[in-house]
Amino acid sequence: MCIVLLTTAHPSYALIIIDNRDEFILRPTSRPHWWISGGDLTHQNANSNNADKSHANGQPRRHQEILCSRDLQRAEHGTWLGITKNGNVAVLTNFREDNIEDKDHPVHAARSRGGMVTAWLEADPEETTAEFVKRILDGGVRNVGGFSLLCGKLRKNDEKNSLKPLAIISNRTDNLEGIPWIGTERHRAYGLSNTSYHDPVAWPKVENGKRLLTEAVKKAVNERLDEDGLMDELFKVLDTDTLPVGPDMGFEDYIPVLKESIFVPPIGDEHHREAMERASRKGKKAELVEAEKDLLGEERPTASSQGFDSGMYGTQRQTIILVDWDGNVTFRERALWDAHGDPIERPAGDMTFKFKVDGWHEKRESEL
Repeated sequence: MCIVLLTTAHPSYALIIIDNRDEFILRPTSRPHWWISGGDLTHQNANSNNADKSHANGQPRRHQEILCSRDLQRAEHGTWLGITKNGNVAVLTNFREDNIEDKDHPVHAARSRGGMVTAWLEADPEETTAEFVKRILDGGVRNVGGFSLLCGKLRKNDEKNSLKPLAIISNRTDNLEGIPWIGTERHRAYGLSNTSYHDPVAWPKVENGKRLLTEAVKKAVNERLDEDGLMDELFKVLDTDTLPVGPDMGFEDYIPVLKESIFVPPIGDEHHREAMERASRKGKKAELVEAEKDLLGEERPTASSQGFDSGMYGTQRQTIILVDWDGNVTFRERALWDAHGDPIERPAGDMTFKFKVDGWHEKRESEL
């Protein structure tokens, strides 16, 4: 059960985003890399269908340079979090659907949730957040598992010395009036996990996360920590483990209490543990060069990918995005497990990218 936390409280940064991806640990996932919508920078994306699309006026669609990790389990190769050189940013959390009678919100959907993220990351750079929100709602989000999508275009509002607003789209909201817009106020913390942003009963992990994030930023400011020092404090927030555990708890017993903890340690039943052990044994037989290649490239445990629910479940990846007032972005992803289910010692699994947002001071009419 993933969590994304945001803050506008640090004076040196317009926005800070921190995120835990909770998933089956052996689910094959690439490491973060740059790619182009319609054509990958590092390898061709056979599943992208944007290369030949055009605007309604017949003009060719402009491509986006995208930075993210990608899910290799499903053909869409979607993602849970990403950012573009043009400043489009998106983070997804899912609902745990448990009502098999609800046809509008299927438990197992035909369309990938991760495709909702790449829909914004691959959008034409000229499309505003508001236009995208309307397009998604008009097109419908049926046949997609329950999700919330935080999305927006990183642009500074020079008049108010703040960011342009970010939207939260959900397939629990089917009209523009119900869309929350956040991120414009300074000294605020926001949180989203696996329930609606409008849920009147806040999850403990979200409330705790917002408090800890605020404290981490305050400490970083008071102690004048540099960027790496700030990152260390933010990773401490993401590592906060308050999950209730018991000797007789099985996988299903943990599901209701996942809302308690920001970090999820590996959990599972006997068959989950056995799958992890098998993957680990296979990994130890692989040559060191191949293991290193897996860590830095596409993390497939074997030539044929593991099943969706293979291995233990827990926090698989952690990501921090810092955006300063000049539009400079620092993107750091931390892998906690290798392709074979073996833990990676912190911070050996870190990958860091730095770039400047194109159009940061772009003068455009309000998106609302």
